[in-house]
Amino acid sequence: MKRTFRGLTMICFVQMIGFQCNSTATQMMAQKSDVPLVYKVENTGAKYAQPTFTPLAQLPEVNTLPDPFQWSNGKGKVKNFKQWAKRRAEIAHEIQRYEIGLKPTVPMEDIDARMSGDTLIVDVHVNGQTLTLSSKIFYPKAGAAPYPLMIGASVNALPNKFFTERNIAMMVYSERQVNSYSQMGRAAGRGNYAFDKLYPQLTENGAYSEWAWGFSRLLDGLQKLGPEVTKIDMSHIGVTGCSYAGKMALFCGAFDERVALTIAQEPGGGGAASWRVSRTLGNVENLDKTDYNWFKESMKVDFGEEKVNKLPHDRHELVAMCCPRALLLLGNPDYEWLADPSMYVSANAALKVWERFGIADRFGYSIVAGHGHCQLPEVQYPEVEAFIDKFLLGKDANTNVRIAPEDYSTKYDYNSWIQW
Repeated sequence: MKRTFRGLTMICFVQMIGFQCNSTATQMMAQKSDVPLVYKVENTGAKYAQPTFTPLAQLPEVNTLPDPFQWSNGKGKVKNFKQWAKRRAEIAHEIQRYEIGLKPTVPMEDIDARMSGDTLIVDVHVNGQTLTLSSKIFYPKAGAAPYPLMIGASVNALPNKFFTERNIAMMVYSERQVNSYSQMGRAAGRGNYAFDKLYPQLTENGAYSEWAWGFSRLLDGLQKLGPEVTKIDMSHIGVTGCSYAGKMALFCGAFDERVALTIAQEPGGGGAASWRVSRTLGNVENLDKTDYNWFKESMKVDFGEEKVNKLPHDRHELVAMCCPRALLLLGNPDYEWLADPSMYVSANAALKVWERFGIADRFGYSIVAGHGHCQLPEVQYPEVEAFIDKFLLGKDANTNVRIAPEDYSTKYDYNSWIQW
């Protein structure tokens, strides 16, 4: 298999025995200096009021992917980057309302943090209760502090050498400290998790809102202690995960704007794959066939089967919530359940957001066959390393990555799903 660099006038990507090129001019726009790479707060849209939601019975049916630029009330669209923060907040409200439940905010004064050796310990105080999170930081053996940090959601499935050779610190976010469900263990059930002791009124929540909440509390602890104590550079934080933890990484990165780089590895349905598109495919994870420990049970009731077209948003908008920050999606088409054709459509729809603001190099996807689940093949190393180099280390690297199987462009016409 031949691989090629993406040039200055044309984006080319090679997959298996063929290649495709995309000469979209906006993808080649220079990165705008007035568009931040990352933010210092969890949610820049917190100042905006929650949008008015249309009653379920009155939601219109939208058979294609909803316009990510259209305001929730249907009146007009985002006109410039300054307005994108408000639109991001609207998407976040919709996803919480219809899919995962509320991700509560926690004032920094309700966070206590300390280091015990190389272990970060964070106490979160809510409603007279305390939940304690801890995670060991693995520091580089060379380089100078403060260090960039890559956080593995549940586990880091990427090769450790990507980080050890670059003097990047690593840690793992153990989501079981918040909500103990995993595919490797039996679910305790709603209302019986550590999170529920703090928020007994939120037992309707799915795991992804609670896992994203816990991840943000770790970042609170790092931020509150500061680089002098933690030796961590808060402006260069990354998160990654694979499979169900790939979804987790995507939710964590989308819902916390202090994350500079998200790498969602084989996230499957409920991650980056469009709910609408997935329903048109075969035996894949879709809205009717997913684990409802992860989501609000009402989502299946309200938007199951053909009612999915009434969902006000779709997964391309979860993906777009990461904009203007960096995101790389990794796929594996050997596993039908992952619904990678749907992720391909969703990714190309989300790409339009980064393109709109002239920062298309901050978003990429690489869907490559020929390897085991969560086993990154060497052929995918270049794109992953490029994103790490550029967005955690500030190096010059080519991150215009658009890699997919050769037949995807003809079998899965993403333009037919994008009517805006």
